[in-house]
Amino acid sequence: MRTSICKIIDNPILFKQQLVCWGQQFREIAFLDSNSFSDEYSSFDCVLAVDAFTSIKTDYHNAFEDLKQYQQSTKDWLFGYLSYDLKNDVEHLKSENFDGLGFADLFFFQPKKIFQLKGNQLEILYLNMCDDEIEDDFREISVQNLDFSVHNSGIEIRQRISKEKYCQKVTKLLEHIHQGDLYEANFCLEFFAENTTLNPLEKFLKLNEISQAPFSVFLKNNKQFLLSASPERYLKKVGETLISQPIKGTSKRFVDPFEDEISKETLSQDPKEKAENIMITDLVRNDLSRTAQKATVEVKELCGIYSFLQVHQMISTVTAKMDPKYSPVDALKTTFPMGSMTGAPKFMTMKLIEEFEETKRGLYSGAVGYFTPTGDFDFNVVIRSILYNEERRYVSFSVGSAITSLSDPEKEFEECLLKAKAMREVLE
Repeated sequence: MRTSICKIIDNPILFKQQLVCWGQQFREIAFLDSNSFSDEYSSFDCVLAVDAFTSIKTDYHNAFEDLKQYQQSTKDWLFGYLSYDLKNDVEHLKSENFDGLGFADLFFFQPKKIFQLKGNQLEILYLNMCDDEIEDDFREISVQNLDFSVHNSGIEIRQRISKEKYCQKVTKLLEHIHQGDLYEANFCLEFFAENTTLNPLEKFLKLNEISQAPFSVFLKNNKQFLLSASPERYLKKVGETLISQPIKGTSKRFVDPFEDEISKETLSQDPKEKAENIMITDLVRNDLSRTAQKATVEVKELCGIYSFLQVHQMISTVTAKMDPKYSPVDALKTTFPMGSMTGAPKFMTMKLIEEFEETKRGLYSGAVGYFTPTGDFDFNVVIRSILYNEERRYVSFSVGSAITSLSDPEKEFEECLLKAKAMREVLE
């Protein structure tokens, strides 16, 4: 079905940028970049998939079943996203908040052309119908000019919920926690700009440069764009193994190495941050057990501290062996949305999130990733991300923090501002 050709690349860092620049001519693009972050679960440094041969786009009704049929009948590489509002397909819930972006709830495409880079090894995978274009395309990529004009329209970012209102809402959420309705809620707020024109690729390259996150994504579906600097893996499947790596716990980076080390150490010892992380790790264990073989769910690492350019994060790793009676899409459906973006217990927090937040989350806190022809997959969590609808000239990014019984509303608001810093810098 696909022609595979391998090449050696002299300058992989330059080639990555040339690759994503060359991809801009296509209606559909998925560019995934690990920014040289490699752990035992990494598959490649970057991948570019372009030009849909087939695709699926739908709202939440029956979405996971439709995706399962599409994945099973195609048995090929598929790239795309699951929006947060697919929760309505999993549970009896609804999403009625304001939506300035208007993205579909689910979108995947089967690309005609795929490039995978690992170190200096490039594998090119083209559908047989267009494999005669490989050499011409490769030459074109190698001469891409990276100097493009920067259009700065002086974007004015506004905040959907004021600080005062945010603190009031967190106080009310704390009442629910103290009453025992829930243990933890991930509460988010939107920053947005209207009547905005921007160059999505230029903004993505800038965001990627200042964040260098391991699950960065540039996604384009015609006039809709996601520019993501996500540090978080939602779920990966390799053979029968499932891997989830929830993030809960954030602290500031400092230029001074001594101050930076203190910030990192403080995070590792912080009882509130550890409690947040352990609660969500427990929720992930429970989610994974729904499609796992008996007694195979395992916490590989609890509350590990990892440093990124903008922040230190607390990350846990949970694995499981999948029961062969379940399909790859079943593993996604039974764990979606990811616990790190909802809270615990999941159903109650999702109901309250809808009530307290003022924007439909859409693709924010959903997931972007790919399926392989054998049914393996890897998906990130859409956080630290800018969303842009070129047609509506609407740009948006959201941030959130975990509200627990130990939360101080003012401090939670400060955490949101810390997470918003990189996106704000890129846009303003």
